[in-house]
Amino acid sequence: MESFRVGTRGSRLAMRQSTTAAEALADLGGLDYELVTIRSEGDVLTGPLSQLGGTGVFATALRKALFDVDIDVAVHSLKDLPAKDVEGLNIAAVPERADVRDALCAADDLTLEELPEGAKVGTGSPRRAAQLLAARPDLNIVDIRGNVGTRLARVRGREDAAEKSSQAPDAARGDLDAVVLAGAGLARLELHHHISELLDPDVMLPAPGQGALAVEVRSAQSAPSTSLSVSLAQLDHLESRLEATAERALLARLNAGCSAPIGGLARCEDEPDGGVKLRLDTMVCAPDGSEVQRAGQELTLEPGVTREAGITAAAELGTRVAETLLAEDRGLLKHVIDS
Repeated sequence: MESFRVGTRGSRLAMRQSTTAAEALADLGGLDYELVTIRSEGDVLTGPLSQLGGTGVFATALRKALFDVDIDVAVHSLKDLPAKDVEGLNIAAVPERADVRDALCAADDLTLEELPEGAKVGTGSPRRAAQLLAARPDLNIVDIRGNVGTRLARVRGREDAAEKSSQAPDAARGDLDAVVLAGAGLARLELHHHISELLDPDVMLPAPGQGALAVEVRSAQSAPSTSLSVSLAQLDHLESRLEATAERALLARLNAGCSAPIGGLARCEDEPDGGVKLRLDTMVCAPDGSEVQRAGQELTLEPGVTREAGITAAAELGTRVAETLLAEDRGLLKHVIDS
């Protein structure tokens, strides 16, 4: 039986995501697979995520393993992947996207509105921190690191969720009123019961690529000549690909890193005539939430449009929305560009 090697980071969430993608590929092509754990710089360093070298801190080691032919496939969280493509590599599949929303995990299952004045809320994301402060300027934002369990255990009443984490070996427990995490990650780990509220994108616009996975291969493997390449083509979900393409083009035009304090969300909606409407919304916030700049546009893909034409149109949409932000910049993009 033909087999392939799948590179993954070593966290429980990364292993779950990689296994899910690998099993789907194996089932589609009648293949066997091997998981290969790759330790990234982002897994080793312990400082704030926003200061760990910027773009692609979690992706670099996996990409090196691809170039070194130590693995055949790398599975990334799409939001952790640099927006600009790397010569010699190709995102061969974007599987169907999971829930894009951010999740509030709070003591006593309080909602964002119900949190007490001055509540301590943990996040390692400048984007989440800024939008939390935009919605609730009274909150006390605490920078946190660690895997999902370690972060959850920072919340009062959720101390038992802790896992061992090299990123935060001495992390406190029960010292926060809430944390904000990606809802998709909690769902993949079957930790739905910790979610107090899934935050509406009108309140907290997700990171570009949030909820999506990217299956990356060497470009030479993209030719439709093997069972693996055929399986990759079948795993690719067109609407998720269009959304991801628009969001990544937005970041690429702004020269923004995957840790930039910017929200971006593209959504596909079927039209009655068989076409597809694709809308992209974005926002950038001052770090203290005191000012917000938004932009958004949409396009309609006519029925029967080719996959390639649709992807090109999605990329152009992302670029246009970025150009709108740049043209109307009120001084906020300095927090985004090259971050």
